[in-house]
Amino acid sequence: MDLAGVRLVALLAAIGFLAIAAFQVALAVGAPLGRAAWGGAHERLPGRLRIGSAIAVVVWALAALIVLARGGLPVIALPPIVIDWGPWVLAGLSALGAIVNFASTSPWERFGWGPLALILAGLCLVLAIS
Repeated sequence: MDLAGVRLVALLAAIGFLAIAAFQVALAVGAPLGRAAWGGAHERLPGRLRIGSAIAVVVWALAALIVLARGGLPVIALPPIVIDWGPWVLAGLSALGAIVNFASTSPWERFGWGPLALILAGLCLVLAIS
């Protein structure tokens, strides 16, 4: 794949990860979107899950930075080992996330987050092998 293609894949993956981060921000501040996250048991997340969502914001934002760096679009300086291995880790975690979401009782997770996680796994795999 040429550099333009790699950059496009990186941008698409970053957009996906930032969308998840934005959703987690909404959950962390108490938006009534809990049916679409954390198993769908709560309309508004309880305190411990809001903390989990706040931590997830950092994780997903870091994921976006990693894929951008791998695509040659570094926003901040990251260690080369993170740029080299990060997409592999993200591909694996996203694939695992897809499995967990597809197994959820929440329709939002099964039909929304599951497919998104699977797409992100594929994008990260493409970046990892590029």
